[in-house]
Amino acid sequence: MHFNKLHFTKSWFLIVNPSAGNTNFRKSWICIQSLLKTKEIFFSFAFTQYTKHELVLVDEAIKQGYRNFISVGGDGTLHHVVNGIMMQRYTKTSNIKLGVIPLGTGNDWIRTYKIPNSIEKAINVIINNTVIFQDIGCITLASGKKEYFNNLAGIGYDGYVVKNLKYLKKIGSIAFLLSGLYSLLSYRKKKYSITIGDETLKEECLMIIFGICKYSGGGLRVTKYPNPTDGLLDITIVKKFSFFNLLFNLPKLYNGNIVHHKKVDNYKVKELNIINDNSIIEADGEIVGTGSLKVHIIPNAIQFLINCI
Repeated sequence: MHFNKLHFTKSWFLIVNPSAGNTNFRKSWICIQSLLKTKEIFFSFAFTQYTKHELVLVDEAIKQGYRNFISVGGDGTLHHVVNGIMMQRYTKTSNIKLGVIPLGTGNDWIRTYKIPNSIEKAINVIINNTVIFQDIGCITLASGKKEYFNNLAGIGYDGYVVKNLKYLKKIGSIAFLLSGLYSLLSYRKKKYSITIGDETLKEECLMIIFGICKYSGGGLRVTKYPNPTDGLLDITIVKKFSFFNLLFNLPKLYNGNIVHHKKVDNYKVKELNIINDNSIIEADGEIVGTGSLKVHIIPNAIQFLINCI
Protein backbone atom coordinates (compact mmCIF):
# COMPACT_ATOMS: atom_id res chain seq x y z
CA MET A 1 0.00 0.00 0.00
CA HIS A 2 1.11 3.55 -0.72
CA PHE A 3 -0.25 5.92 1.93
CA ASN A 4 -0.46 9.67 1.52
CA LYS A 5 0.75 11.68 4.51
CA LEU A 6 -2.11 14.18 4.13
CA HIS A 7 -4.92 13.79 6.65
CA PHE A 8 -6.90 10.68 5.72
CA THR A 9 -10.29 12.42 5.61
CA LYS A 10 -9.08 14.77 2.83
CA SER A 11 -7.21 12.19 0.80
CA TRP A 12 -8.51 9.54 -1.60
CA PHE A 13 -7.55 5.89 -1.57
CA LEU A 14 -7.47 4.21 -4.98
CA ILE A 15 -8.08 0.46 -5.27
CA VAL A 16 -6.49 -0.34 -8.64
CA ASN A 17 -7.00 -3.54 -10.65
CA PRO A 18 -4.10 -3.77 -13.14
CA SER A 19 -5.83 -6.66 -14.96
CA ALA A 20 -9.13 -4.88 -15.67
CA GLY A 21 -10.47 -4.58 -19.21
CA ASN A 22 -8.58 -4.73 -22.49
CA THR A 23 -6.72 -1.43 -22.22
CA ASN A 24 -3.00 -0.77 -21.97
CA PHE A 25 -2.96 -0.57 -18.17
CA ARG A 26 0.49 1.01 -17.85
CA LYS A 27 -0.53 3.86 -20.17
CA SER A 28 -3.88 4.30 -18.37
CA TRP A 29 -2.26 4.32 -14.93
CA ILE A 30 0.31 6.97 -15.95
CA CYS A 31 -2.58 9.07 -17.28
CA ILE A 32 -4.63 8.65 -14.08
CA GLN A 33 -1.75 9.65 -11.80
CA SER A 34 -0.86 12.65 -13.94
CA LEU A 35 -4.45 13.93 -14.04
CA LEU A 36 -4.99 13.47 -10.29
CA LYS A 37 -1.79 15.40 -9.54
CA THR A 38 -2.62 18.13 -12.05
CA LYS A 39 -6.08 18.54 -10.53
CA GLU A 40 -4.54 18.59 -7.04
CA ILE A 41 -6.35 15.49 -5.80
CA PHE A 42 -4.34 14.01 -2.94
CA PHE A 43 -4.31 10.24 -3.10
CA SER A 44 -2.77 6.96 -2.03
CA PHE A 45 -3.23 3.65 -3.84
CA ALA A 46 -2.89 -0.10 -3.80
CA PHE A 47 -2.86 -2.64 -6.65
CA THR A 48 -4.95 -5.79 -6.37
CA GLN A 49 -2.76 -8.89 -6.56
CA TYR A 50 -5.31 -11.69 -6.41
CA THR A 51 -9.07 -12.33 -6.56
CA LYS A 52 -10.97 -10.44 -3.84
CA HIS A 53 -7.81 -8.68 -2.67
CA GLU A 54 -10.00 -5.55 -2.69
CA LEU A 55 -11.69 -6.72 0.52
CA VAL A 56 -8.38 -6.74 2.40
CA LEU A 57 -7.20 -3.44 0.92
CA VAL A 58 -10.43 -1.61 1.73
CA ASP A 59 -10.55 -2.96 5.26
CA GLU A 60 -6.97 -1.90 5.97
CA ALA A 61 -7.45 1.57 4.42
CA ILE A 62 -10.61 2.23 6.46
CA LYS A 63 -8.79 1.03 9.57
CA GLN A 64 -6.04 3.58 8.76
CA GLY A 65 -8.68 6.34 8.59
CA TYR A 66 -9.60 6.64 4.90
CA ARG A 67 -13.24 7.43 4.08
CA ASN A 68 -12.91 8.43 0.39
CA PHE A 69 -12.28 5.68 -2.17
CA ILE A 70 -11.92 5.37 -5.93
CA SER A 71 -12.39 2.02 -7.68
CA VAL A 72 -10.08 1.81 -10.72
CA GLY A 73 -11.20 -1.11 -12.86
CA GLY A 74 -14.43 -2.70 -14.04
CA ASP A 75 -17.69 -3.90 -12.52
CA GLY A 76 -15.91 -6.77 -10.77
CA THR A 77 -13.44 -4.43 -9.07
CA LEU A 78 -16.27 -2.16 -7.95
CA HIS A 79 -18.24 -5.17 -6.68
CA HIS A 80 -15.35 -6.30 -4.47
CA VAL A 81 -14.66 -2.76 -3.22
CA VAL A 82 -18.33 -2.47 -2.23
CA ASN A 83 -18.13 -5.81 -0.43
CA GLY A 84 -15.06 -4.58 1.43
CA ILE A 85 -16.95 -1.48 2.55
CA MET A 86 -20.02 -3.44 3.63
CA MET A 87 -18.00 -6.04 5.55
CA GLN A 88 -15.68 -3.71 7.50
CA ARG A 89 -16.62 -2.78 11.06
CA TYR A 90 -14.71 0.48 11.66
CA THR A 91 -17.35 2.99 10.54
CA LYS A 92 -20.88 3.23 9.19
CA THR A 93 -20.93 2.32 5.51
CA SER A 94 -22.85 5.53 4.78
CA ASN A 95 -19.77 7.48 5.92
CA ILE A 96 -17.83 6.09 2.96
CA LYS A 97 -17.65 8.01 -0.33
CA LEU A 98 -16.91 5.98 -3.47
CA GLY A 99 -16.02 7.12 -6.99
CA VAL A 100 -15.18 5.10 -10.12
CA ILE A 101 -12.55 5.42 -12.84
CA PRO A 102 -13.74 2.75 -15.32
CA LEU A 103 -11.21 0.46 -17.02
CA GLY A 104 -13.34 -2.68 -17.34
CA THR A 105 -15.05 -4.58 -20.17
CA GLY A 106 -18.75 -4.11 -19.43
CA ASN A 107 -18.79 -1.09 -17.10
CA ASP A 108 -22.53 -1.54 -16.53
CA TRP A 109 -22.91 0.26 -13.20
CA ILE A 110 -21.60 3.58 -14.59
CA ARG A 111 -24.26 3.55 -17.35
CA THR A 112 -27.05 4.21 -14.84
CA TYR A 113 -25.34 7.42 -13.70
CA LYS A 114 -23.96 8.48 -17.09
CA ILE A 115 -20.37 8.37 -15.86
CA PRO A 116 -18.10 8.62 -18.95
CA ASN A 117 -15.63 5.93 -19.94
CA SER A 118 -13.06 8.68 -20.44
CA ILE A 119 -10.49 8.73 -17.62
CA GLU A 120 -10.34 12.53 -17.45
CA LYS A 121 -14.14 12.97 -17.55
CA ALA A 122 -14.60 10.28 -14.88
CA ILE A 123 -12.12 12.14 -12.66
CA ASN A 124 -14.08 15.35 -13.26
CA VAL A 125 -17.21 13.57 -11.99
CA ILE A 126 -15.34 12.83 -8.76
CA ILE A 127 -14.16 16.45 -8.49
CA ASN A 128 -17.72 17.75 -9.01
CA ASN A 129 -18.70 15.85 -5.85
CA THR A 130 -22.32 15.03 -6.76
CA VAL A 131 -23.30 12.32 -4.29
CA ILE A 132 -26.12 9.78 -4.14
CA PHE A 133 -26.76 7.55 -1.12
CA GLN A 134 -27.40 4.31 -3.00
CA ASP A 135 -29.06 1.13 -1.76
CA ILE A 136 -27.01 -2.08 -1.65
CA GLY A 137 -28.37 -5.60 -2.07
CA CYS A 138 -27.39 -8.46 0.24
CA ILE A 139 -27.48 -12.12 -0.77
CA THR A 140 -27.42 -14.73 1.99
CA LEU A 141 -26.48 -18.17 0.73
CA ALA A 142 -27.69 -21.44 2.26
CA SER A 143 -24.30 -21.72 4.00
CA GLY A 144 -24.92 -18.40 5.76
CA LYS A 145 -22.25 -16.58 3.73
CA LYS A 146 -23.23 -13.04 2.66
CA GLU A 147 -22.43 -11.32 -0.64
CA TYR A 148 -23.30 -7.70 -1.42
CA PHE A 149 -24.12 -6.17 -4.79
CA ASN A 150 -24.45 -2.60 -6.06
CA ASN A 151 -25.98 -3.21 -9.49
CA LEU A 152 -27.79 -6.42 -10.49
CA ALA A 153 -27.66 -10.04 -9.40
CA GLY A 154 -29.41 -13.16 -10.61
CA ILE A 155 -29.80 -16.92 -10.56
CA GLY A 156 -30.19 -19.51 -13.32
CA TYR A 157 -29.34 -18.76 -16.93
CA ASP A 158 -27.94 -15.38 -15.84
CA GLY A 159 -25.33 -17.11 -13.68
CA TYR A 160 -24.60 -19.66 -16.39
CA VAL A 161 -23.83 -16.85 -18.85
CA VAL A 162 -21.39 -15.28 -16.37
CA LYS A 163 -19.69 -18.64 -15.86
CA ASN A 164 -19.12 -19.02 -19.62
CA LEU A 165 -18.16 -15.38 -20.01
CA LYS A 166 -14.73 -15.84 -18.42
CA TYR A 167 -13.55 -17.61 -21.60
CA LEU A 168 -14.67 -14.71 -23.83
CA LYS A 169 -14.10 -11.53 -21.79
CA LYS A 170 -10.91 -10.50 -23.55
CA ILE A 171 -12.72 -9.87 -26.83
CA GLY A 172 -14.66 -6.93 -25.36
CA SER A 173 -18.30 -6.05 -24.74
CA ILE A 174 -19.60 -8.33 -27.53
CA ALA A 175 -18.48 -11.19 -25.26
CA PHE A 176 -21.68 -10.77 -23.21
CA LEU A 177 -23.86 -11.30 -26.28
CA LEU A 178 -21.85 -14.29 -27.54
CA SER A 179 -21.84 -15.91 -24.10
CA GLY A 180 -25.59 -15.37 -23.84
CA LEU A 181 -26.33 -17.07 -27.15
CA TYR A 182 -23.88 -19.92 -26.57
CA SER A 183 -25.22 -20.53 -23.06
CA LEU A 184 -28.82 -20.68 -24.25
CA LEU A 185 -28.01 -23.64 -26.50
CA SER A 186 -26.86 -25.78 -23.58
CA TYR A 187 -28.74 -24.36 -20.58
CA ARG A 188 -31.66 -26.32 -19.14
CA LYS A 189 -34.43 -24.40 -17.35
CA LYS A 190 -34.92 -25.36 -13.70
CA LYS A 191 -37.70 -25.28 -11.14
CA TYR A 192 -37.71 -22.71 -8.35
CA SER A 193 -39.78 -21.97 -5.28
CA ILE A 194 -39.86 -18.18 -5.01
CA THR A 195 -41.29 -16.41 -1.96
CA ILE A 196 -42.08 -12.73 -2.49
CA GLY A 197 -43.86 -11.20 0.49
CA ASP A 198 -46.79 -13.48 1.33
CA GLU A 199 -46.81 -15.06 -2.13
CA THR A 200 -44.93 -18.26 -3.03
CA LEU A 201 -44.48 -19.16 -6.70
CA LYS A 202 -43.37 -22.54 -7.99
CA GLU A 203 -42.11 -21.94 -11.52
CA GLU A 204 -39.83 -23.41 -14.15
CA CYS A 205 -37.74 -20.36 -15.03
CA LEU A 206 -34.99 -19.34 -17.37
CA MET A 207 -33.65 -16.89 -14.77
CA ILE A 208 -34.58 -14.63 -11.87
CA ILE A 209 -33.00 -11.16 -11.73
CA PHE A 210 -32.92 -8.91 -8.65
CA GLY A 211 -31.66 -5.45 -9.39
CA ILE A 212 -30.95 -1.99 -8.03
CA CYS A 213 -29.71 -0.16 -11.14
CA LYS A 214 -30.60 -0.29 -14.85
CA TYR A 215 -27.95 -2.16 -16.86
CA SER A 216 -26.16 -5.50 -16.91
CA GLY A 217 -24.39 -7.80 -19.37
CA GLY A 218 -22.79 -5.02 -21.42
CA GLY A 219 -25.88 -2.81 -21.71
CA LEU A 220 -28.86 -5.14 -21.30
CA ARG A 221 -31.91 -3.67 -19.53
CA VAL A 222 -33.82 -6.38 -17.67
CA THR A 223 -35.35 -4.52 -14.71
CA LYS A 224 -38.66 -2.69 -15.06
CA TYR A 225 -38.61 0.14 -12.50
CA PRO A 226 -35.05 0.29 -11.11
CA ASN A 227 -34.52 3.01 -8.53
CA PRO A 228 -31.19 2.95 -6.65
CA THR A 229 -32.59 4.87 -3.66
CA ASP A 230 -36.15 3.59 -3.07
CA GLY A 231 -35.24 0.79 -0.64
CA LEU A 232 -36.68 -1.89 -2.93
CA LEU A 233 -35.36 -4.65 -5.17
CA ASP A 234 -36.58 -4.72 -8.76
CA ILE A 235 -37.39 -8.38 -9.49
CA THR A 236 -37.65 -9.83 -13.01
CA ILE A 237 -38.73 -13.47 -13.42
CA VAL A 238 -38.12 -14.80 -16.94
CA LYS A 239 -40.04 -18.01 -17.64
CA LYS A 240 -39.79 -20.47 -20.57
CA PHE A 241 -37.87 -18.74 -23.37
CA SER A 242 -36.60 -20.90 -26.24
CA PHE A 243 -33.39 -20.09 -28.11
CA PHE A 244 -35.27 -18.68 -31.10
CA ASN A 245 -37.74 -16.83 -28.88
CA LEU A 246 -34.89 -15.08 -27.08
CA LEU A 247 -33.07 -14.38 -30.35
CA PHE A 248 -36.23 -12.78 -31.78
CA ASN A 249 -36.62 -10.61 -28.67
CA LEU A 250 -32.94 -9.61 -28.52
CA PRO A 251 -33.60 -5.92 -29.31
CA LYS A 252 -36.01 -5.80 -26.35
CA LEU A 253 -33.19 -6.88 -24.03
CA TYR A 254 -31.30 -3.72 -24.97
CA ASN A 255 -34.19 -1.23 -25.09
CA GLY A 256 -35.81 -2.50 -21.89
CA ASN A 257 -39.06 -3.72 -23.44
CA ILE A 258 -38.35 -7.34 -22.52
CA VAL A 259 -39.96 -6.64 -19.12
CA HIS A 260 -43.34 -6.29 -20.87
CA HIS A 261 -43.19 -9.74 -22.47
CA LYS A 262 -45.99 -12.15 -21.50
CA LYS A 263 -43.41 -14.65 -20.22
CA VAL A 264 -41.83 -12.11 -17.87
CA ASP A 265 -43.16 -11.12 -14.41
CA ASN A 266 -42.00 -8.09 -12.43
CA TYR A 267 -42.10 -7.22 -8.73
CA LYS A 268 -40.84 -4.50 -6.36
CA VAL A 269 -39.99 -5.89 -2.92
CA LYS A 270 -37.65 -5.44 0.05
CA GLU A 271 -36.67 -9.12 0.13
CA LEU A 272 -37.23 -12.50 -1.47
CA ASN A 273 -36.40 -16.13 -0.85
CA ILE A 274 -35.48 -18.61 -3.61
CA ILE A 275 -35.27 -22.36 -3.07
CA ASN A 276 -33.54 -24.55 -5.69
CA ASP A 277 -30.97 -27.31 -5.91
CA ASN A 278 -27.83 -26.08 -7.68
CA SER A 279 -28.44 -23.10 -9.97
CA ILE A 280 -25.54 -20.67 -10.35
CA ILE A 281 -25.84 -17.31 -8.58
CA GLU A 282 -24.09 -14.19 -9.90
CA ALA A 283 -23.79 -10.67 -8.52
CA ASP A 284 -22.50 -7.73 -10.57
CA GLY A 285 -21.05 -10.25 -13.05
CA GLU A 286 -19.22 -12.29 -10.39
CA ILE A 287 -20.08 -15.91 -9.52
CA VAL A 288 -20.93 -16.02 -5.81
CA GLY A 289 -22.32 -19.52 -5.25
CA THR A 290 -25.05 -22.03 -6.10
CA GLY A 291 -28.34 -23.22 -4.65
CA SER A 292 -30.93 -21.55 -2.42
CA LEU A 293 -30.64 -17.95 -1.25
CA LYS A 294 -32.29 -15.01 0.46
CA VAL A 295 -31.97 -11.45 -0.79
CA HIS A 296 -32.72 -8.20 1.00
CA ILE A 297 -32.01 -4.50 0.46
CA ILE A 298 -29.91 -2.20 2.65
CA PRO A 299 -31.22 1.34 2.06
CA ASN A 300 -28.91 4.33 1.44
CA ALA A 301 -25.85 2.26 2.31
CA ILE A 302 -22.94 3.98 0.51
CA GLN A 303 -22.26 7.45 -0.92
CA PHE A 304 -21.46 7.13 -4.64
CA LEU A 305 -20.04 9.97 -6.74
CA ILE A 306 -22.14 10.26 -9.89
CA ASN A 307 -22.73 12.49 -12.90
CA CYS A 308 -25.66 14.89 -12.63
CA ILE A 309 -28.77 12.95 -13.74
